[in-house]
Amino acid sequence: MSRRRAHDTEDESYDHRRNKRRRVSENQEIEDRLESLILRVGERSTSSVESNLEGLVSVLEADLGTFRMKILRILSDCAVRMPEKCTVYTTLVGLLNAKNYKFGGEFVDHMVKTFKESLKLCRWDAARYSLRFLADLVNCHVISATSLLQLLDTMIDVSNEDTVPQVRRDWFVFAVLSTLPWVGRDLYEKKESALESLLLRIEVYLNKRSKKHHNALRVWSSDAPHPQEEYLDCLWAQIRKLRQDNWAEKHIPRPYLVFDSILCEALQHNLPQITPPPHHDAFEYPMPWVVYRMFDYTDCPDGPNLPGAHSIERFLIEEHLHHIIETHHHERKDCAAQLLNFPFKHKIPLEYCIVEVIFAELFHMPTPRYLDICYGSILIELCKLQPGTLPQVLAQATEILFMRIDSMNTSCFDRFVNWFSYHLSNFKFTWSWDEWDSCLLLDAEHPRPKFIQEVLQKCLRLSYHQRITEMMPTTYAKLIPVTPVPNYKYANEDAANLPGTAVAHQLVVAIRQKCTPEEVANILKEIPSSGYSGEEMSDGSFNALKIDVFVQTLLNLGSKSFSHSFAAISKFHVVFRALAETEEAQIYILHNIYELWSSHQQMMVVLIDKLLKLQVVDCSAVATWIFSKEMTGEFTKMYLWEILHLTIKKMNKHVIKLNTELSDAKEKLSKADSSSSDTDDDTPHKRKKPITHADKPSEEVVERMEEKLEAANVNQKRLFLIVFQRFIMILSEHLLRSDTDGRDPDTDWYRWTIGRLQQVFLMHHEQVQKYSSTLETLLFTSDLDTHILEVFQQFVALRA
Repeated sequence: MSRRRAHDTEDESYDHRRNKRRRVSENQEIEDRLESLILRVGERSTSSVESNLEGLVSVLEADLGTFRMKILRILSDCAVRMPEKCTVYTTLVGLLNAKNYKFGGEFVDHMVKTFKESLKLCRWDAARYSLRFLADLVNCHVISATSLLQLLDTMIDVSNEDTVPQVRRDWFVFAVLSTLPWVGRDLYEKKESALESLLLRIEVYLNKRSKKHHNALRVWSSDAPHPQEEYLDCLWAQIRKLRQDNWAEKHIPRPYLVFDSILCEALQHNLPQITPPPHHDAFEYPMPWVVYRMFDYTDCPDGPNLPGAHSIERFLIEEHLHHIIETHHHERKDCAAQLLNFPFKHKIPLEYCIVEVIFAELFHMPTPRYLDICYGSILIELCKLQPGTLPQVLAQATEILFMRIDSMNTSCFDRFVNWFSYHLSNFKFTWSWDEWDSCLLLDAEHPRPKFIQEVLQKCLRLSYHQRITEMMPTTYAKLIPVTPVPNYKYANEDAANLPGTAVAHQLVVAIRQKCTPEEVANILKEIPSSGYSGEEMSDGSFNALKIDVFVQTLLNLGSKSFSHSFAAISKFHVVFRALAETEEAQIYILHNIYELWSSHQQMMVVLIDKLLKLQVVDCSAVATWIFSKEMTGEFTKMYLWEILHLTIKKMNKHVIKLNTELSDAKEKLSKADSSSSDTDDDTPHKRKKPITHADKPSEEVVERMEEKLEAANVNQKRLFLIVFQRFIMILSEHLLRSDTDGRDPDTDWYRWTIGRLQQVFLMHHEQVQKYSSTLETLLFTSDLDTHILEVFQQFVALRA
């Protein structure tokens, strides 16, 4: 009997565990089903949005008792992550609130918590979408209009804060303005005087704010044919136009209007007092931008009209398209499909809107959100999906860009070159070049012939020289790149007269026989230490002839491909390091690379990148070489600035890496210390996982890391000082010479150079910002020419 009872107990225990597992599994299935239903509501189906909402409300109401927290979390996530379906979810919450007032109150509290957390964690887009959702709940009779206006007034109070960055005040004003299209009509009908008071406060702020940054962020310096408006000015003009139209817009779907008779019976909730978190130096706010305009209604021939630049519909359409790109940019095919499935595509010239928004992203200043190739690949997919219309719109856009290139920002010029060359390479390099042949009459430094020249150089990287020659009309011969072959001076006709030729030939034989780096070093010892012409070598100098012979010979032998060159550099890395002991020697190595590969821009870029990675040359040496007299003829060519930017990026990455490592080490050290103090406490629940001796860095290690970081910061500062000092020198010299000769200083060369200065500031703004006070004290002083000083002041204003 006892054995049977024990057996029965085991069976009961097993059944209990199995039932528990089944319950958990069933609950999980229901939760997944609820999540799927909520996420899909409002999407295209055979039934209407209204009937979908009614059905979903019935399902959720039945499950509120068991899955209350899950439903709250899903709905608040949807509010932030799916802002394009904002009104669908506010209607759903409104219907649930009408049936269950307590749940409505819990949801409002949950949404307020999400909003406050987003502000605290600097998740600015999430905070803006949360505010929009709370505002739209006023339309669904969930939140009272009075309490929303109090919140909006509190946010506008930030615009009166002193000693805070303007970008903070700007964001709070932008958040309120961008919310008004959803709730403006309701506030106008119920609280007109309070709404007018709010708008007046916004207008006062906008009239007094500084716009020093505006010119730095423009794509074009000219306002013809489309004004380059600052984002807050543009949105304010759109809101004023909306106010003139009695807050009636034609873009936002409002499913709650169908349920007005149900929703108006519901009790409303009041928002609690919400105070924005105070400014902290660690907070990073969104930077200002300029609204990009490429088309107006005259550019769209047939079909629906493009909304005007100051209509709120233009803002809403563009914001929606930007969000689609943000959501789907990792998958170009999905992104293109989603853009073409835009909900209101029959009411607008969709292809024009999409092309304008993609170029707005590509030309966004100071830097685009994603890589240039991301936008290029999305445009290619769009052309494949819509071959009847989109390629023509894109060709029209390219024509507009080329015609307006004279006043285009230098950074945007580079991105235009990169995109167009990539696009051509995917469409058999086909283009109607004859239509642009008027540019051949212009000076070589003019942006139009310069653009074609740079595009062909980029196409060369994506193809081969003969293909480029064949695709271009013969009239463009002077713009076609020369054949990219090495110019090895020890194999030229007059090589016999050059010093070092015999050693160079000896080196060729040795390297081909797979000699060691030590053997190469011994061969180079045959070159006299006095170098060229027996000239005396001063202290700390270098042997120029040894560098000539070694660098030219080795890289010529590796000229077959990038891989051959990399293998040669890696194998004889020790010899390179021995020859490159001083900065002067490193600059001379770069001079030799240029002398050998002046006809192959891409080879120069990748070789210098490789030498930087292997620490053969320092970043400061590359910067000094770029501004040397030898490179004057190359100064306006894109590849030279590509080299400078990759050099600065390499330095920036090094500093960021050391910073991260030091922070991690300090964190581990503090955790180890707190962990050791906790071991005295024997309370079991207070015990922590012990930090092993191997995990804990010693204080000496941390000190060494601090020293490394300090040295890296010094090198980074020195690099920026070299770059900006050289810019100031050459620009000041040009302005002075023009003034002396009585010539107009505003030449093509001057515009390229001032554009490159601006590009360095903007492309590396996060790192340069750290040294802005040093730069102001040492270089950008008040006695500097205003043209140069303005570039620095515009940069500082971005974060002011």
